[in-house]
Amino acid sequence: MSNQPETTTSSTRKGLPFLRRSPLSGATQVLEAAKRHEVGYEKLNDYELRKESLSLRFRAKSGEPLEHLLGEAYALVRVAAQRAIGLRHYDVQMLGGVALFRSAIAEMDTGEGKTLTATLPLYIHALTGKGAHLATVNDYLAVRDADTMGPVYQMLGLTVGVIQTQDTPDQRRQSYNCDITYGTAKEFGFDFLRDRLLLRRMGHDMAGFLGQGSSQRWDTTGEQPVQRGFHFCLVDEADSILIDEARTPLIIGSLPGDSLEQIIASFQWSADHCEAFEEEVDYEYDNETKKVELLSEGRRLMRTTPRDEVLRGVGLVDLYLYMERAIKVHRDFQLDREYVIDDGEIVIVDEFTGRKSEGRKWRDGIHQAIEAKEGVEVTVPTGQAARITVQDLFLRYKQLAGMTGTAATSSREFRKIYKTPVQRIPTNRKILRTRLPDRMFGASAAKWDAIVAEVNDLHVAGRPVLVGTRSIEKSQTLSRLLDEAGIAHEVLNAHEISREAEIVARAGESGRVTVATNMAGRGTDITLPREVSAIGGLHVICTELHDSARIDRQLYGRCGRQGDPGTCRQYISIDDDILETAHGKRRAEKTRKKTSGTGELSAAAAKSIRQAQRKVEKKYFRDRSVMLHHEKERKKMQREMGQDPFLDTAD
Repeated sequence: MSNQPETTTSSTRKGLPFLRRSPLSGATQVLEAAKRHEVGYEKLNDYELRKESLSLRFRAKSGEPLEHLLGEAYALVRVAAQRAIGLRHYDVQMLGGVALFRSAIAEMDTGEGKTLTATLPLYIHALTGKGAHLATVNDYLAVRDADTMGPVYQMLGLTVGVIQTQDTPDQRRQSYNCDITYGTAKEFGFDFLRDRLLLRRMGHDMAGFLGQGSSQRWDTTGEQPVQRGFHFCLVDEADSILIDEARTPLIIGSLPGDSLEQIIASFQWSADHCEAFEEEVDYEYDNETKKVELLSEGRRLMRTTPRDEVLRGVGLVDLYLYMERAIKVHRDFQLDREYVIDDGEIVIVDEFTGRKSEGRKWRDGIHQAIEAKEGVEVTVPTGQAARITVQDLFLRYKQLAGMTGTAATSSREFRKIYKTPVQRIPTNRKILRTRLPDRMFGASAAKWDAIVAEVNDLHVAGRPVLVGTRSIEKSQTLSRLLDEAGIAHEVLNAHEISREAEIVARAGESGRVTVATNMAGRGTDITLPREVSAIGGLHVICTELHDSARIDRQLYGRCGRQGDPGTCRQYISIDDDILETAHGKRRAEKTRKKTSGTGELSAAAAKSIRQAQRKVEKKYFRDRSVMLHHEKERKKMQREMGQDPFLDTAD
């Protein structure tokens, strides 16, 4: 739990030094100091190196400013990494470490070694004994990074813990008590909420609570909170976690009431009959809000549709809402695009990473409506017992920093919401990536044919090709076309998550073709053999524009990394989803009708699609801003009423 007062928000960090100067101010001097100390540290044996680390820890705990220790601390980590795992930080990684220490979002290109760079700020912040967290996007990456970098910390006398979804409270408490803790943002947030609920049951004053690592007395035989404080957090893939996922709050539900049977029956009845309702006859659909509203004819149709005895006690007004939700789900949520079915359960597919979001559910009955639609067990829609937004969670940290390959386009949002400036970190080697001209088509079929033809030409030449798709469904469509063309390939989507690292790691081999959803853009390096570099390197194809240009940039960034050659190309079709997302179905159809022919179009024709992407980006930014405003107002009102803003007041 946080050792900050309940009023901790972004405003409490406005006076921090990083907002008054560049995150890299004086970084060259820090780098030179580190190099001087490194010469001496290289002569020490492992025992002596740890003694130097313990000396720094004593100075940090004694109150010496961490800024004064940067040169020595980073030199120690550099020497320890070289000795423990055979990796020495590049100078640009050291600069990245300075920016991260000063609470910036460091934009580092794919392949520039963010995992190794992270050891620098995590180490120096851990010296205070208050704990340093690294939040990443999934359990696999948390374990991988902790295992890979663990020997570095251990050589310097620090302990490392990892939070996993299946961990027990005791295991979680032990991991949080370590000097450095790796985990997902989701698990950090849910642990915070579970601790709040525990405190309420135990009757503790949450405003003054300092966490289980404090001097506060706890009954060692009973339940205890697992977290001990919110001191420093480094967010990996910061744009994905702090921006893309910010629209979905973390919620722990309470137990259902007595109307369980009626609720499940209402979801199932609506799912069974929703296809009989026609747009503009029985209901209206608002393309801006994605809201369905029944018209008088639709209500009449509902009243005449047979209902069994269980539904006799459900009011018509309530049934209207169930039906509107079922129609929305039937329209907007598709299997293998927004979700998959895994062991009889609906599992959300993250639209920005292509990975399965285990343990998360859509709100407002959407998840249950999808379960009814797919014929799986309808889980009980729960009341809200505790909730926290991503913004609230990370603003609780006294210091926050982040790393990503694509941050510049979101710099305004990072600064406005999190008070973190974006700092571009130079690459270690010159970027040799070549962006080829976009190709635009009047129909998706022509686009897919052109993609297959380009893949075949490069495959025959021996160059590896990585093709990115927006959804599982489209990755499967392309896979069928490649099979028909006789092109051997691998498919990476949420159904192949267990083989993700293996598939991506081999994507740079000669002649290899990999079809992947967004997940291919993050987490695993693609290494090129010499013979591949000699003929042009990896070629990346983006099959359509994503809702954010950052996602496209992430995919492009898989090639031309660390001085490797590479090329990338964007394909666009007038049928792509982005047009409908931006303007709605009706206007999108009008735009498509104006575009005649099914062949390749001029580059100028792509302008409307690019504009649509910018419109969607602005809409999502407004959505996040509105949610942040409402959350602030809600918390303010609950505090004025003497209530905990993170917990439901119902018994």
